[in-house]
Amino acid sequence: MAEKITIDDGKVSNGFQEPLANGQTGGQQGKNPEPLGQKLKRLALANMLVILTVAGVIIGVLIGLGVRSAGLNKVQIIYFGFPGELLIRLLKMIIIPLVVCSLVSGAASIDPKALGKLGGWAMLFFLVTTLIASAIGVIMAFIIQPGIVAGAKPTLPGAEDGVPQAKEVMDSFLDLIRNIFPSNLVAAAFQSYATHYNLKEVNGSTNFSVEKIPYGKEVDGMNILGLVVFAIVFGVALRKLGEEGEILIRFFNSFNEATMVLVSWIMWYAPLGIMFLVAEKIVQMEDVGALFTSLGKYIACCMLGHFIHGFLVLPLIYFAITRKNPYHFLLGLITALATAFGTSSSSATLPLMMRCVEERGVSKHISRFILPIGATVNMDGAACFQCVAAVFIAQLNDMPLNFIQVITILVTATASSVGAAGIPAGGVLTLAIILEAVGLPTNDISLILAVDWLVDRTCTVLNVEGDAFGAGLLQYFVDRTESKKGEGAELTEVRLDDGDGPAKPESSPLLEKRTLSTDDAPSDPATPCQKESVM
Repeated sequence: MAEKITIDDGKVSNGFQEPLANGQTGGQQGKNPEPLGQKLKRLALANMLVILTVAGVIIGVLIGLGVRSAGLNKVQIIYFGFPGELLIRLLKMIIIPLVVCSLVSGAASIDPKALGKLGGWAMLFFLVTTLIASAIGVIMAFIIQPGIVAGAKPTLPGAEDGVPQAKEVMDSFLDLIRNIFPSNLVAAAFQSYATHYNLKEVNGSTNFSVEKIPYGKEVDGMNILGLVVFAIVFGVALRKLGEEGEILIRFFNSFNEATMVLVSWIMWYAPLGIMFLVAEKIVQMEDVGALFTSLGKYIACCMLGHFIHGFLVLPLIYFAITRKNPYHFLLGLITALATAFGTSSSSATLPLMMRCVEERGVSKHISRFILPIGATVNMDGAACFQCVAAVFIAQLNDMPLNFIQVITILVTATASSVGAAGIPAGGVLTLAIILEAVGLPTNDISLILAVDWLVDRTCTVLNVEGDAFGAGLLQYFVDRTESKKGEGAELTEVRLDDGDGPAKPESSPLLEKRTLSTDDAPSDPATPCQKESVM
């Protein structure tokens, strides 16, 4: 097990005051008022990582605009963006051990009834917010009308490359179910199942037709949905084993703690990596004027929808339920949100988001159980953008949408966003499902791909923000339940602390069986007594 560490007035047991991952320190302020200069210096040092991350985004934009005039070729651009590539590789390296170990540890340490309640509340929140995001996307598209353009239909040279193959709606949802149950866990770490088609000519007596024969194929891309489901079920199975599962539970707990230490180290490289990621994308832009002239209304519609949902709707839901300031909660997520903007990957942002929400008072049990699920199934940004794109393509082709088609877009966007991969351009892959469902042409996805590098960044920011608010609301739900039910509540195993006493354990109560056996008469065998390891 990890070394026991206690916190007393912001100091850890090794004798020095350790800064938290967002730069904050745990020390208490003195009673004497400090000078303004010292106060500003203390605030700057306490929020150094946040300042560096925001500065990295701004400096990256400036560097990108400056380097564009140098006329770099493709090879030079690859070398220029190498520091950003390293950040993405570091974050992807940590995803699998983080997701699997945190979910196994969380599922093994939470009572099955509490696990069901937490999962149910989380899925309800994710479903409602995704549906609201889809509705906002449709409403904004009908108000701004990005597809109503004067003159000819906009075209961008080279945009036809990379258009995903059109797939039947039924096959898409069957692929989603197949990926929940991967046939090979090792292969699921880097491959997922996808349906492709063989075209077969069918000669009838009166007509000639082509039949699409579906066949399965493993494609590159992590099957994180299958890993999430397996980790949760495996954690529950370990809890059922009783004393025989202690060793594995201890292993996953220790592995989880070690992984979070690696995350805290990676966070300090994030500002540099984000700076070069943003600069590289700006250098890669070919004709910015033509891009914004032809698709400026579409870009503005997507970003405005994301802004409304992310900075008005989600905070309003959080405030209505908890009566707490949502923007104070958001302030602690700046590092993770900037990383989401730079990497365009909600899965890659997951390690940093876990760290940030835990520093905002969310229990480790909740954050490390809910956030991996949210990074897989909660795609508010993708749902909003897909609805805008569907209405945009309909307007572009002068195809009016009736009420049934609008409802179909809402429902399909909400459902298909669950299967959207948490990778760059993951939402575009599921956009074809929505277009097929309402009979819209899929060829115009090429226009969406042309600006997806920009829109996908705000999508990712909204996705991870929704995950964080979901974790905050679940923490409020657990705290309120504990305050009503007291020590005998079934959710006591997932609380963060107990008044002024030491933190409760992250490990399973099953691990305490050996310790309790040495006591004369434990008052409540379900009550944990092991001290939590706090980094």
